[in-house]
Amino acid sequence: MIFTLVIGLALAFVLGMVAQQLKLSPLVGYLVAGMLAAQPWWGHPVDQHVVEEFSHIGVVLLLFGVGLHFHFKDLLAVRQVAVPGAVSCSLLWTGIGGLVYYLCGGDGGWVAAAIFGMCVCVSSTVVLTRVLEDNKMLQTPAGHTALGWLVVEDLFTIILLVLMPVMFGDDALLPALGGMAVKLTLLVLIVALLGKRIITRVLTFVARKGSDELFTLGVLVIALGIAVLSSYVFNASMEFGAFLSGMVVGQSKFASRAASDALPMRDAFAVLFFVSVGMGFQMGGLVEYWPLALGTTAYVLLIKPVTGYVVIRLLRRPARLGVVVGGALAQIGEFSFILATLAASTYGVLPLYAANVITGAAIISITLNAALFRYVPKVIQLLEKSAPVAPDAARHVPAPREEVDRVIVVGYGPSGQIMTDLLRKYDVEVVVLEMNIDTVTRLNKEGIPALHGDARLRHILKLAGVEHARAIMVTSAAAPAKEISAAAHSLNKEIEVMAYTIYKNQAQELRSAGNYVFSGEEEVALSMSTTLLRQMGATDEQVTRERVATRRRLAGLPPEIMENV
Repeated sequence: MIFTLVIGLALAFVLGMVAQQLKLSPLVGYLVAGMLAAQPWWGHPVDQHVVEEFSHIGVVLLLFGVGLHFHFKDLLAVRQVAVPGAVSCSLLWTGIGGLVYYLCGGDGGWVAAAIFGMCVCVSSTVVLTRVLEDNKMLQTPAGHTALGWLVVEDLFTIILLVLMPVMFGDDALLPALGGMAVKLTLLVLIVALLGKRIITRVLTFVARKGSDELFTLGVLVIALGIAVLSSYVFNASMEFGAFLSGMVVGQSKFASRAASDALPMRDAFAVLFFVSVGMGFQMGGLVEYWPLALGTTAYVLLIKPVTGYVVIRLLRRPARLGVVVGGALAQIGEFSFILATLAASTYGVLPLYAANVITGAAIISITLNAALFRYVPKVIQLLEKSAPVAPDAARHVPAPREEVDRVIVVGYGPSGQIMTDLLRKYDVEVVVLEMNIDTVTRLNKEGIPALHGDARLRHILKLAGVEHARAIMVTSAAAPAKEISAAAHSLNKEIEVMAYTIYKNQAQELRSAGNYVFSGEEEVALSMSTTLLRQMGATDEQVTRERVATRRRLAGLPPEIMENV
């Protein structure tokens, strides 16, 4: 057993690091590690059953983590798009996936086709989060919508995990569904009402003991204990019980500590789950059933993003949102493996070769998704450039006047709101450029000129009056300040560009083009050093002198340029 675990984890560590260096998801490395671990190269047999047993703990803890981070408020914030979009696309993708399975010669009839479609319609939360974060889109409205979409998909998966034992068990379907509904209701009530009080008190008692080990152990016992309770007492899946326990702990005051202390253990066991999936993968089976493998991969990489984009556009949302969400969902991952493994190995309603094809399609889609997503901004630009501008798009933007200064504010987050209020206070004419259509509508109703569009596009800047503006302020760190600056200067050489960035190296690059730049890293360092000096009793003159010297050093500019700072 120890030999098997060491081989699996060591290979996962090495290949996960390689995948990270290649800017791929570590999941690819873990799956390849399982494929290598299954080879007869190690002088001692590697027991796949041992890995599968430990990996089941990883699946349970994975669902515990989903419940821990599940908040209805996050879903409600994007409910107008995420809920109808995810529900309609899940049904649509299930049908299309089943059709692909049938047309490519899959066995097992309509039941196997439906299960196959359900497996390949679920995207990976891990991959989606990583792709959005790498492309600096995680904290954007599109990123929030994509995450809300995944919350709905996760709920869809939980429902499937609950229904599988009933649908494919030996009992009659309708009585079994009725009995399951009663048992699940009791389980939810017990965990939600009694469990919340007991769990909170237990964790409070353990936390007062001051032992990190006991607290971590307590969280694991709660997660695994409720999972076992749901399985052996209520005949529900362990995954559903783990999800419920995660929700209970997530609503308590210990949510953050449970995430930081216990979830690393989840990650370790989850790695074994991906290794076990890789160990069961057969490349020969992928070649043998190549029509199904090719059709599934094309479906995941092409049909899913295109239909996702179309559904979002039908919901009357901007093209940018459709491209980002559709592109991020063009992959399948951990829950696809879970559903396929249960359907093939436990209930026998899906052929083993179909589960193998799903694994192969997941490896390919996860690998390519990160690479292809880098072209999303270019696709957005092409769509927005070719899209006709509505005749009344700029009707809320007044014509420029010589006697009034105009400033364009890009982004209406906290910084954008502060700058807009300040400028309007001093009778400066402000035009807001914002990618959130709801924010634009609200601002126009409040009498604040606002446009929905990408500030990198010249025709959008022209509608905002950039040719007559005194300055343009990029108040969001997620906005492409360099491209916005270039577009603005191409239309108005005299315009002043002020931009906010997070990192110091980005600030230096923008300053070299003659822009005013405010770096988050620099401003934090200045604030901390100023506070420290005052705490140590420095005079105002000393504080000012050191502040100027620090700003010069952080900005990396010659003293003569910064002498008036």
